[in-house]
Amino acid sequence: MPSSYPFWLGGVAASMAASCTHPLDLIKVRMQTQESGSRRPSMISVLRASIAQSGIRNLYAGLTASLMRQMSYSLVRLGTYEELKARFSKHSPPSTTRLILAASLAGGLGGIAGNPADIILVRMTSDSIRPPEKRYGYRNALTGLISLIKEEGVRGLSRGLAPNTVRAVLMNASQVVSYDFAKSTLLRHPIPFINYQLHDNLLLHVIASTLAGTVATTVCSPADVIRSRVMASSGNTNIPHILVESLREEGPRFLLKGWTPAFMRLGPNTILMFVFFEQLKKSWNDMTS
Repeated sequence: MPSSYPFWLGGVAASMAASCTHPLDLIKVRMQTQESGSRRPSMISVLRASIAQSGIRNLYAGLTASLMRQMSYSLVRLGTYEELKARFSKHSPPSTTRLILAASLAGGLGGIAGNPADIILVRMTSDSIRPPEKRYGYRNALTGLISLIKEEGVRGLSRGLAPNTVRAVLMNASQVVSYDFAKSTLLRHPIPFINYQLHDNLLLHVIASTLAGTVATTVCSPADVIRSRVMASSGNTNIPHILVESLREEGPRFLLKGWTPAFMRLGPNTILMFVFFEQLKKSWNDMTS
């Protein structure tokens, strides 16, 4: 049967989480889109340079695009997954394979829905490290979207769609399924060595979401790097060209570039998103019961 809470609730939870972790997302994108050939920046150096440039406020550049992304990409991927999971659970608990398929489908749909906002987000967060003549200068997500359509046409909205959709499939399949798997496993079995049985509460949600964040970061890192570089580019630069150039100049390690800030962003973001989501679902059910 359908879930007993609104389809859009996951988007609200993801937006709340993104508002808290946006500075880490910004640092991750700036590390991933750093010009090839320059010395590999550290997370601390990017953070220091960002603050020195325009103050603390600079760490929230692109926040409007981040919220637009969550209310398209995350709303669709979480809402669709929860709906499919509820239908699969009608007669018996769904298998892990069915959950992975449901999460993959939901992630793909979310990636397509959120692609325009993703382009604006990457461009706004990486704009300040680009040469002045190559900056986009979007004031907010809405003006950025209008400028994108004016300058590149409707086709511009699909820039980076392939790697973004692949990343969205990988993200959803690794994040939400690993969260559900960890949560159900910890509810069924006590923690080894200390023999402590967890219950469906905040501690369980934090532990399960931390594990989910670790899995998702590692699985998604290569697609995330390629996606960021494609979306930050302009003109006719394509995925094979970016992949070949990056491999030649930086080696295969570039595929994990920005892993630390990605984890430091995705870990807290995953924890906050699932904690907010669980609390919002509980509150909604309490209000409507």
